[in-house]
Amino acid sequence: MYGDGRSREGDEHCIAHPAPDHAAMIDPFGRAITYLRVSVTDRCDLRCTYCMAEDMTFLPKRDVLTLEELDRLCRVFIELGVRKLRLTGGEPLVRRDVMQLISRLGQHLEHRGGQGLEELTLTTNGTQLARHAEALAAAGMRRINVSLDTLDPEIFRSITRRGQLETVLDGIFAARAAGLAVKINAVALKGLNDHEFDRMLGWCGEHGFDLCLIETMPMGEIDEDRTDRYLPLSLLRARLREHWTLQETDYRTGGPARYFTVRETGRRIGFITPMTHNFCESCNRVRLTCTGTLYMCLGQDDAADLRRPLREGADDAALRQAVQEAITRKPKGHDFIIDRRTHTPSVGRHMSVTGG
Repeated sequence: MYGDGRSREGDEHCIAHPAPDHAAMIDPFGRAITYLRVSVTDRCDLRCTYCMAEDMTFLPKRDVLTLEELDRLCRVFIELGVRKLRLTGGEPLVRRDVMQLISRLGQHLEHRGGQGLEELTLTTNGTQLARHAEALAAAGMRRINVSLDTLDPEIFRSITRRGQLETVLDGIFAARAAGLAVKINAVALKGLNDHEFDRMLGWCGEHGFDLCLIETMPMGEIDEDRTDRYLPLSLLRARLREHWTLQETDYRTGGPARYFTVRETGRRIGFITPMTHNFCESCNRVRLTCTGTLYMCLGQDDAADLRRPLREGADDAALRQAVQEAITRKPKGHDFIIDRRTHTPSVGRHMSVTGG
């Protein structure tokens, strides 16, 4: 039984798993789908201005998959060829007993004697990281992403509306002490943190972290106009090259970032550019929400409901078939646009619902 009080519906879901089929999910454009991002909760203990409205309405508990249900769906995806699994939110570490799920998923890791997964990882805001870092490493995680948009305590409070920078920094260094490689993710926000990235690049180099910069994306209604904060990363990269030597590299993590090695520090900097450079041609990802909704594309609304068959007693074969049918509808790419003439977001759901 998981810690949310809802017990297993059948022990047959926990034994005798078929071997993974690493060619089982091929989309209409010939791309193998090997990367699953799973939102374990839509809740978060921060309210970052570019991500959420300040007064958010979260999902009722009955709509959210149990940890057991999430575990079972993840296993179905692993059987269908997923090699990399990233847990997201909201903030994944605020979910009660989430470490039980993480420990079970870690049993699939090949480097721990399991079958199917090359990597299990996590994106977190860092607020709960100090108390979970050692357990994450023990579960088989080797690296994590931490969202950190600034090193200035006042700007941090302004962006997050309620967070304390020191808490996140404590979590980052606890993760490093536990043996986890840390990558810092930062959303570039014009007029707010765009003056800080020279400092952040130096700080990451000093402490042995990679840095990844991300363009803000038009997802969900928020309390400000995104056009006021949108900053093309091509401009920011040009600014950074005035002080740093960014060398081309073929390094990849399985995600959409384009990486450079920073010669002065020996670390890497990545750029995720959904607005200025569509990276969809190589997309190998799908996203599963905490409600069991499968989105084949972050920037499209077409989705498949996996919660209904799951709760209606579908066996694993039926779930695999539902997933494979959904993959046949994966689009070639997203339709993100940030335009002052467009007063609604390109996608109505918040990133916290879909999973970052």
